[in-house]
Amino acid sequence: MTATGTFGLSREARNLHWLLGNLVEEVPGLRSVAVVSSDGLLLLSSDPAVQAAATPAKGRSRGPRGSSADLATIVSGIGSLTIGAARLMDGGGVKQTMVAMEEGSVFVMSISDGSLLGVHAEPDCDMSVVAYHMALFVGRAGHVLTPELRSELRKSLESTQ
Repeated sequence: MTATGTFGLSREARNLHWLLGNLVEEVPGLRSVAVVSSDGLLLLSSDPAVQAAATPAKGRSRGPRGSSADLATIVSGIGSLTIGAARLMDGGGVKQTMVAMEEGSVFVMSISDGSLLGVHAEPDCDMSVVAYHMALFVGRAGHVLTPELRSELRKSLESTQ
């Protein structure tokens, strides 16, 4: 079965869409999820207006300002900031970053060669459950997120906008 909005995509691209949709459906408290390339471009999104393949469950609030593009910008910025901080501190590679706010949390996790997974969650989410499921996604997606697949995902997003 092919998810809405994934017709014509490669098996690997459809699999990533499925993984993202599964993450959104299985983890309570997620508002928005985005996969961002190393150059800050949105590759995958849970925002139904951007990506019909990953529809948030009924009653879920939308991401920052309702846009996964905004989440992608935030994720890219946080990723750059933490990578720079890790270099200054000789801390090695950044694996995960979490920002806890009064009205929610943002999690950023490295996928592969600079790509990032970003999640905007409700303030009362179980942070360990979010981090665990993000790590599962990263483990499953990291080896298939090739330059060719990133290019395919970008073109797919451009055609829906």
